[in-house]
Amino acid sequence: MTFEEYCIKKKIDSAAFFAHEPGRWQNWKEEFEQMHPNSFTEQKKFLINETRRKYLLQDGSK
Repeated sequence: MTFEEYCIKKKIDSAAFFAHEPGRWQNWKEEFEQMHPNSFTEQKKFLINETRRKYLLQDGSK
């Protein structure tokens, strides 16, 4: 699974996230690639929810 696919699974608009916070997006992508998705989710649980609220993936968007 790629980081972009993970964002879709978590209903985060990856493109909007990258456009507004490229540094954090890149940092998360690098961390995601170094661990299991479940471990990443556990580590970033509260931050993922905050990010989803900011960059909610709309139905049909990818």
